[in-house]
Amino acid sequence: MTGSTNTLVYILVFACAFLLMQLLIGAGRQSARKVKLANARLKILAKGENPAHALQALKRSRGLDETNKMAKLLKWLNTLVVHSGLHIGAYGVYVAMSICAFITAILVFWFTRNFVLFGLGFLAGFSLPVGVLILVAKFRRARAIRQLPDALDVIVRSLRAGHPVPVAIDLVAREMPDPIGSEFGMAGDEITYGTELGTAVQRLADRIGHTDFDMLAATVRLQARTGGNLAELLANNAHMVRARQKMRLKIKAASSEGRMSALILNIVPILLFIAINMLSPEFYGDVWDDPMIKKGLIAAVIWMVLGNLVIRKMINFRI
Repeated sequence: MTGSTNTLVYILVFACAFLLMQLLIGAGRQSARKVKLANARLKILAKGENPAHALQALKRSRGLDETNKMAKLLKWLNTLVVHSGLHIGAYGVYVAMSICAFITAILVFWFTRNFVLFGLGFLAGFSLPVGVLILVAKFRRARAIRQLPDALDVIVRSLRAGHPVPVAIDLVAREMPDPIGSEFGMAGDEITYGTELGTAVQRLADRIGHTDFDMLAATVRLQARTGGNLAELLANNAHMVRARQKMRLKIKAASSEGRMSALILNIVPILLFIAINMLSPEFYGDVWDDPMIKKGLIAAVIWMVLGNLVIRKMINFRI
C-alpha cells in the first residue's frame, strides 16, 4: 500500500511539473506572437488614432504648428527641439530651462552665499537643457544617417516591384524603427493628404537637419521637375550616402590619435592638480595667495583652450 501511494505521488508530481512546463512554454509563445511596434508613429496608430490625428499629434509633440513651421520665438532653439525628436512640445524646453536655472542658482547660493556665483549658477542652469538638447539631437541625427541607406533601399525595391511612391514610403514607416520610421511616416501622411512629394521630403530633411537628407530632398525635387527613373536616382543616392559614411569612418580612424592626444592633454593636468591637492594640500596652499600663482594658473587654462582649438582644427574634417 505504501509503494502504491509513493508511485501515485510521483505520478502526480510529474504531471504537475509537466503541466507547469507546458503553461510556461505556452505563455512564451503567446508573448512571442505579439508584434513589437517599430516606432512612435505606429504606437499612436495602435491606440486607434487615424493617420491624420497621428500626424498632428507627432507635430504638436515636436513643437511644430499646423503649417509645419517652427514657432517664431527663438527659432534656433525650437529647431533644435525638432532635431532632438523629444516630445516636449513647443514650449517645454523653456519650462525646463527656467526650472533648471532656478534650482541651480538656489543650490549655488546655498553653498557659497555669493551673489556673483548665484548669477553664474543661474546662467549655467539656464544653458544646461540646451546642452542636453544639442547632445540628443546629435545622437539622433547620427542614428538617422546610419538608417538612411537601408530606408532608401527599401523604397527602391518597392518602386522596382511596381508600387507607387506613397506605398514605398509607408513600407519604410512600418518596418523601420525611430527616428527614420516616424519621420518617413509623417512624410507619407503628408503626401496622402495632398502635400507634394518634394515638399514632404524637404520637410523631412528639415526635421533631421543633415546634408545627406538635404541631398535626398534635392534629388526628389530634381526628379519631379525633370523626370527620370526615381528608383535609379534613389539607388545612386543610397550608394553615395554609404560612401560618405565610409569616408567619415576612415577620417575618424585617421584622426583617432589626435583626438586621444587632446583627451589626455586635457585630463592629465586636471587629475594631477586634484591629486596634488589631495595628497599634499600645502603644495598649493602655502603659495595660493601669491598673485603669480593665480596668474600662472589662468595662463595655463588659456593655453589649454588654445591648444584644444588648434587640435580641433587639425582633426576636424567636413565631408
